Amino acid sequence: MNRYSPLDVGGPSPLDMVRAVPRILRAPHLFLTEVTARHGAAAAIPLPRTPVLVLADPAGVRRVLVENARAYGKATIQYNALATVTGPGLLAGDGQRWRTHRRVVQPAFHHAGLREVAAHAVHAGRRLAAEADALAPGQPLEVLDATSRAGLEVVGHTLAAADLSNDAPLLVEAVGRALELVVRRAASPVPGTWPTPSRARLAREVAAIDDVCARILADRARRPLDDPRDLVGLMLAAGMDDRQVRDELVTFVVAGHETVASSLTWTLDLLSRNPSALARVHDEVAALDVAPGWDDVPRLPFLRAAVDEALRLYPPAWVITRQALADDVVAGVDVPAGTLVIVCTWALHRDPALWDDPTAFRPDRFAEPARRDHYVPFGAGPRLCIGRDLALVEEVLVLAELLRTHTVRPAGPPRPVDALVTLRPRGGLPLHVERLPGSRP
Repeated sequence: MNRYSPLDVGGPSPLDMVRAVPRILRAPHLFLTEVTARHGAAAAIPLPRTPVLVLADPAGVRRVLVENARAYGKATIQYNALATVTGPGLLAGDGQRWRTHRRVVQPAFHHAGLREVAAHAVHAGRRLAAEADALAPGQPLEVLDATSRAGLEVVGHTLAAADLSNDAPLLVEAVGRALELVVRRAASPVPGTWPTPSRARLAREVAAIDDVCARILADRARRPLDDPRDLVGLMLAAGMDDRQVRDELVTFVVAGHETVASSLTWTLDLLSRNPSALARVHDEVAALDVAPGWDDVPRLPFLRAAVDEALRLYPPAWVITRQALADDVVAGVDVPAGTLVIVCTWALHRDPALWDDPTAFRPDRFAEPARRDHYVPFGAGPRLCIGRDLALVEEVLVLAELLRTHTVRPAGPPRPVDALVTLRPRGGLPLHVERLPGSRP
């Protein structure tokens, strides 16, 4: 075994890393998968100063995210970069501040609140259908953009119990542009502190985000705060200051809206390329007597399984990073304090040792509930995504309402993946979204 790291485990050599730079920049998810496939599910990457462990071993992932989670922090390059946009919110934050904020916003994700989210998700599916109907015959729908627009109503009511039709698009677009700049800066050899045009553009986008958030906060503060169910209301009622509320607002745009739009897009793409699975979804939603709602979610098990399978193949959080705060042993490897641990969800979800025919879209994998330590699209342990149930309800009902009246088919070959903050189809994703015979607008 060749070692080029303080970690007692194999991995690529420094020369391998130099040669791989173009591949890392183009497709980092594939590079990490190649590393674990060649060197094992726990492998070391030789970077100066910091030991780096790439992890796609289920027991090792469980050790880091669940069993010994308090020994691992989020002061990593990934989360520090995100924090330039989100601030130290629930996504990038850590420690007591994170625990306090999570307790404050938790009521927004209880089942009583999800019932209301369900109604807005159905309406979002209806808007998606109407957008497809408005296209010229034969014109494909740009699904990534359309799912993002359709979900804005859900975002507005979850965040601030209001119609944010004016402010939500501005906030989402500014956050999206800022995140793109953060990803580009992270891949650049130029230090982030240098006064570059990219740094100036990022400052402008963050200022635009701050302006929109200030308007949303001011509007919500003028309305009653007794027994709030929305995120901003809960935070204001708990006495959090404007900056803290702003950071959580932006965090939930990234962790909620951005990831749901990505997941909806990939699910529709996979269904369009798998006619038998799509037919089963159509049969399932056709069995509903009326438009779907909260009470119908348990009646859509195959559609839910299709969403789960799409999350396996295209997990929005395609990589999860942690920094070891104390010495530990992970997957048989001695991990000293300070080690950067990279959990490659993409590799874990596509490992042929863990999944039969791992690149195939087979929703029946999730037909029966089971414990799967090798399935972590929302993370695991105490840092499990707080919005997991909300996201799943939203996705199932958006898709149920759309596919109740429409079908989808590909508008071209599969798109390559851009591994940015989330996984996105490179150049967008056009699909033909067509009304089913006999269904009425």
